[in-house]
Amino acid sequence: MATQDREITVRADLEGLSPAQLLRFYRIMVTSRRIDDREMSLKRQNKIFFQISGAGHEAIGVAVAEHCIPAHDWFFLYYRDRAFTLALGQAPLEHLLQAVGAEADPASGGRQMPAHYGDARYNIASTSSPTGTQFLQAVGAAEAGLRVTQNPALGDLIERFEEDEVVVVTTGDGTTSEGEFWESLNSACNLGLPVAYVVEDNGYAISVPVEVQTAGGSISKLVGGFPGLHVVECDGTDVMDTYRAAGEVVRWVRERKGPALLHAHCVRPYSHSMSDDERMYRTDEELAAQDARDPLKRTRDLLLERGIATAEELDALEGDVEREVGEAADQALAYSQPAPETALRHLYSEDADPTGPDFDTEDAPEYRDDRSLTMVDLLNACMRDELERDPRVVVFGQDVADASREGALAAVKGKGGVFKVTHGLQARFGSHRVYNSPLAEANIVGRAAGMALRGMKPVVEIQFFDYIWPAMMQIRNELATMRYRSNGTYAAPVVIRVTYGGYLKGGGIYHSQTGESIFAHCPGLHVVLPATAEDANGLLRTAIRCEDPVLFLEHKHLYRQVYNKGRDPGPDYMIPFGKAKVVREGSDLTLVTCGALVKRSLDAARVAAENHGMDVEVLDLRTVQPLDMERIAASVKKTGKLLIVHEDSLSWGIGSEIAARVADELFPWLDGPVRRVASKDTWVAYAPDLEEVILPQTPDVLAAIVELASY
Repeated sequence: MATQDREITVRADLEGLSPAQLLRFYRIMVTSRRIDDREMSLKRQNKIFFQISGAGHEAIGVAVAEHCIPAHDWFFLYYRDRAFTLALGQAPLEHLLQAVGAEADPASGGRQMPAHYGDARYNIASTSSPTGTQFLQAVGAAEAGLRVTQNPALGDLIERFEEDEVVVVTTGDGTTSEGEFWESLNSACNLGLPVAYVVEDNGYAISVPVEVQTAGGSISKLVGGFPGLHVVECDGTDVMDTYRAAGEVVRWVRERKGPALLHAHCVRPYSHSMSDDERMYRTDEELAAQDARDPLKRTRDLLLERGIATAEELDALEGDVEREVGEAADQALAYSQPAPETALRHLYSEDADPTGPDFDTEDAPEYRDDRSLTMVDLLNACMRDELERDPRVVVFGQDVADASREGALAAVKGKGGVFKVTHGLQARFGSHRVYNSPLAEANIVGRAAGMALRGMKPVVEIQFFDYIWPAMMQIRNELATMRYRSNGTYAAPVVIRVTYGGYLKGGGIYHSQTGESIFAHCPGLHVVLPATAEDANGLLRTAIRCEDPVLFLEHKHLYRQVYNKGRDPGPDYMIPFGKAKVVREGSDLTLVTCGALVKRSLDAARVAAENHGMDVEVLDLRTVQPLDMERIAASVKKTGKLLIVHEDSLSWGIGSEIAARVADELFPWLDGPVRRVASKDTWVAYAPDLEEVILPQTPDVLAAIVELASY
């Protein structure tokens, strides 16, 4: 009885925590610190190759994790969260396997640096190095849950959805300076999403102190104006205070009151990483004051002061942990690194190959009728079919809805995109499947990544290629790397539709850009650019159904042309990626092109035949990543000459890559130099006379054909 009375008293005095819980917290905290220490030792011995610690953040990790449910809630973490992941269920060996770059590393299979956590067993999403990219993905993951509640058909298709799930996203104080942090708060509050933000504020972003990073030195004060955001502040070195505050935050979110933010003040007793020396910018007095607030010291003192454990018992616990971590380190060092032949594994899906026969029905269209339709019409038809076929498909972006205010739908024709490509889709499928986003490109792509990670199939629109650049971090460092960096555990099959290109008369610098070669430099990303209406329909369907991220480039000039119209080829019409199309057969010269230059090249080939007796074979690439080198090679071996024509600037464009490959692989078959026709190395000007001379025109292509044929 006396023991029961003591237990009740202790729990009331410890924010409801039991002695057993506190001892478990302390053990995890010590384990986290000892892993850091062991990794630092291994780094000095050149047995691992990088180290960054979670020291000083341990109390936050164990306290927040105690209120969460592994494999029920979702976690988008950052590199200081070692204790958090241990509290969720990971073992020291798993952390050390990543440190040594072992193939058995469950987070990345040796592909990522230490402290880049990921574990599908516990719903820990794959962590990356860029600061701040996790926020929008967390919002997207929470939004996926929202869409499941709005669409019952998703219930059996989205795994691991829970009615009361919480999405936890963590960050350091410095990363709150990133714009994506603010974009994510805007969407989380606007949609009332169940996101729990945890700001682990150790006062420094490497060497930059918080008062320099953050106006007023307090992120919790800055975010106080967001409607519906519940903000709680605590001492992140005090495990009881953090447990109390974390409980308030997680309960708020779990009860569907909206998003919440925990601002936990902590310390950083070690330098930022082993590449940093904090003594270069912090005084001895500051470091001493920090050491006094070390959460391990404070938690040990708490256990002693409350009589929960004796010094001898804690010494024994620490000794046990030291031995366990040492044994785990020895085990990890015995594991092998990934085999060299696996270097390219998991760049793309190994289950769904969009270059293969499962995605090729091009020769068996099922035309619905004889109507001749524009590219806009057939892109719209494809999205309509896919929304009908797969409940996981959602379409969103700027201005894609017919009308965000649903009450207006009955009275207006509807917007449906600035080029009307998505017109009527919201009216037909509802605002939970087709909807507008904020004017923020990173927001669109980042949210889509989080949704796709959970099994949704987002088809998003960036209104103009010229403005895609705020989303570049999400595209290159997140979408394109997700499958590879997680060793095939996670994927982000997002389709990004974006208009591009010139030939508009008045498009100017910021409505005429191309740049497909920039994105073709992103391993893991497919890059598609159709030239005809039927090709657009079949390639977009492949993009939506495949399991990889796709940049789908739609040329504005081609949207409503008469010459590239086609019939609706039916709901299962697919064209595989990496399959160029011979749009004109010939024997004298091979011309490789794409996009708006297909028509200009065909016109030039026709004149070359009529006026010069030259028989030019014209290939439409249709995709640049992957590139159909087999078809290019077959044509070059037949004709002996190659001309590459593209809209982007001449220097560093796709023509350079194709020319280099042909020089490497096909030199014996060449009867002349490889030539290129492309835009001048400048911006597309507004004045039509300047645009005319900057962009490649039919006479430029014809002149190149005649000149090359003379060899």
